[in-house]
This record gives sequence, C-alpha cells and structure tokens, in this order.
Amino acid sequence: MIGSLPGSGYDRAPPAPPSGGANREHPSAPVTDPSVPSPPPVRAWSIWALGAIFVAFGFFERLAPSVMTGDLMREFAVGAAVLGNLTAIAFYTYAGLQIPIGILIDRLGPRRVLTGAMLVMGAGSALFALAQSLGPAYVGRFLIGMGAGVGFVGTLKLVAHWFPPRRFAFVSGLTMMVSMIGGVGGQTALAGVVGALGWRQALLAATLFSLAFAVVLWLVVRDRPPGGRAEVAGPVRVGSLLADLRVVLRSGQNWIIAFQGGAIYAPTVAFGGLWGVPYLEKLHGLARAEAAALAAVLLLGSAVGAPACGWISDALGRRKAPIVGASIVALAGWAALLYLPGLGIAATGALLAVIGTANGGIIISYALARELGPLRVSGAATAFVNMAVVGAGSLLQPLVGLVLDAVWDGTLVEGGRSYSIAAYHAAFHALALSALAALASALLLRDSYCRPLESASATAPAGGTGHQAAPSTPARS
Repeated sequence: MIGSLPGSGYDRAPPAPPSGGANREHPSAPVTDPSVPSPPPVRAWSIWALGAIFVAFGFFERLAPSVMTGDLMREFAVGAAVLGNLTAIAFYTYAGLQIPIGILIDRLGPRRVLTGAMLVMGAGSALFALAQSLGPAYVGRFLIGMGAGVGFVGTLKLVAHWFPPRRFAFVSGLTMMVSMIGGVGGQTALAGVVGALGWRQALLAATLFSLAFAVVLWLVVRDRPPGGRAEVAGPVRVGSLLADLRVVLRSGQNWIIAFQGGAIYAPTVAFGGLWGVPYLEKLHGLARAEAAALAAVLLLGSAVGAPACGWISDALGRRKAPIVGASIVALAGWAALLYLPGLGIAATGALLAVIGTANGGIIISYALARELGPLRVSGAATAFVNMAVVGAGSLLQPLVGLVLDAVWDGTLVEGGRSYSIAAYHAAFHALALSALAALASALLLRDSYCRPLESASATAPAGGTGHQAAPSTPARS
C-alpha cells in the first residue's frame, strides 16, 4: 500500500474499527463548537438545495452536447474525435482547476466562489451558443468547465459546515442524486428543445438562467451558520496556497482514492455524457429523444446509488468495503453490457441501472478523502479527488472517439459520420478496462471507519445539523 510522507498531516495511524461494527461518532471528531447553537434544519437544507441546483446545472451544461452530436458535427464540419475533444474541453477545464478551486473555497468560502462561477458558466454558454467556428466554441466550453468546476466542491464545503460528519456521505450522495436527476431531466428536455428551436436558442436560454441564479446564490447562501468559525484564517497568499497543495499531494492515499474514483466513473461520463445516445439509437433503432431517455437510466442509477451507497457506508461505519463492492458490481455490469449478445431494450436499461447504482459509490471516496487528512485542506482534498473523477472521463470520451474514427467504415448520414455497432463495441472495451482498474485500486484503500483523523475537543450535537469549527478567527459570509 502506498503510504504518506511524514509531516503531511496524513501520516498518522488509521483509527481502530469502532466496536460493534456500527458507526459511532468519534468523541474527538471536529464537528462543532459547543458555544454556538446548531443552525435551523430548514436553513441548512435550503442552503444545501441551492448548492445542489448549482451542481445539477453544471452537470446539464457539461452533458448538453450529447443530445446535439449530429447538429454540432454538421455545424462545424467535424468528426467524432474532434467533437469528443470539443465536448471534453469542459471536462478538462473542470478537472484541471479542481485543486485551485478547492483551495480558494477553503480560503474565501463557498458563497463568493459559487456566485462568481455561475456568472462565468453563463458567459461560456452564451459564447458557445453564438460561436460560428471552432475557436469561440472551444472558449465557450472552457468557461463552462471553469464555472461548473466550483459546484460540487463548493456544495460539499457547505455540507461540511451545515451538517455533522455522521451525515456527510449521505447528504453528499443526495447532492449527487439531485444534480444527476436535474442534469438528466434537463438533458432529456433539451433534446426536445433542440429539435424544436435549435441548439443555439436552447443554450441562450441556459445563459439567462445562469444570470438569475447567480443573484439568488449571493442573496441566500451563507458560508456557515451564524457564529461559526472558519477552518482557515488570514488573507489568501501564494505561499499558503502552495503549502495547502503540498499537504494534499503528499498523501499516497489521496492518489489511490483519486485514481479509483476516476476509473470507476470515467465510463459513466463517456457513455452517459456523449457516446451512449448515438449508440443506443443505432443498437435499438430509437429516435434521439428515446435514446437519450434510455441513456439517462445510467445517470439516474448513479443518482439513486449515491445517497444509497452513502447511507450504507455511514450505517456500517466503513468506507473501503462499500467501495470494493461497488467496483465489483460496476465491472460485472459493463462486461455484461458489452459481451452478452442480443440484449433488448429492457435488458439494456436494467444493466445501465445496475451499473449506475454501483457508480454511485463514488460518493464514498469524497468522504474518505476528507476524513483521512487535516481539516484545513478538506476542500482541496475533495477537489483533488473530483479532479481525477472528471479528468478520467474527459480522457475517455475522446479516446472512444478516436477508436470509432479508426474503425469507421466510411458511412455518412446527412453529411455526418455514422458508426456501426461493431465499431461502438470495439471502442467500448475501454469502459470495461477502466472498471477493472477501479476494482484493483479499491483493494489498496485504507479505511477511515467514517471518523475524521484530525481531533478536536468538541463533540457532535444530537440534532440533525451541525457545523465544523476549529480555533481561528470568526469568518465573514
């Protein structure tokens, strides 16, 4: 097993398993300041809901090209490989900026960063909608990725401040569920809007939503409950940011968690985010909207699986075992989808649902990364994992496109390339290999037993919400 370098904050021995197998709150877990009352549950859930909507909209924006592949290939006169890169540039940006975003959220707080990011995402959507050539289209997708990259890490930071650790994995799973249901529902609706009005008008409407929602975020969201304390005090300096980055990168476990999360989730991004819709159109002779709805089963499965896996992990008081189990199920599902002959629509949908549910186990990785390191860099640690998760998908999308172009038989439909079922199956071997890598790396993980390793003197409240604190200066929101 890969270890951690001394002095990183990750070099302490893991906690012993709690007695009885249940998840019992560690008496020294840094969960709340007893001098500050717990926030009202309605306020906590309302702020979480806004963060979850942000994540859903960012997910929708990143997946939007999957229901307009033919339109985009004709509009820009490109093949599958170029379209894969155009789509994936948002994922590249999202992934590449995760660590800086996490550190900024740790330092500036989620409210400021979330509001600014929503404005950036709106600008990107407008630029992509108005692009007449590939150059502006790439810039638009870059801005979309930049803005969307803030959503998940920022929302997890809000969850850490407004809810106790014993609910972190579950509420984080709910965040993924809401984001995927919103993203998938928006994607399915977008297919109809694109058919009726065109892809440009649909994306311009998304721009208007971005502007309005940024105002709501600024007016409603607060970084932490009244009287809460920031984990990090002082101004943002380059030296302090680099120091936080070193702490995260020196943990061998962070690298394993990140690799495993990326490997299990990359097939979902490649299939559900781009290539699943045209494949299912070809495989079952479906219309685009019908194929989009069937491909959405994979993402909806992840939406259900995320809170379910989070709840199971919290209830068992274990992180590693549920991750290993989810990896086994995902690998079996992809293998069945690719290698079982003659699957009908119902069987395909059932397998996609099973795979998606297993992929929901990715949410446990974020909790594990947060629990195995220092509290002050929890945002950066979860961002590092999120970088790998999204980055792996952004690499697999164009890889599938490259294989499709390599085995393309020259068929054109309405001026765009059309790929055979055999070509898709050849390209989709990468999905099963990625799932196999996820299982292998899951076996190397260290368990936190659902307890933060960094101790403090406070204990968790018995109520439904709580917030983290560490001795530092009061924070402004």
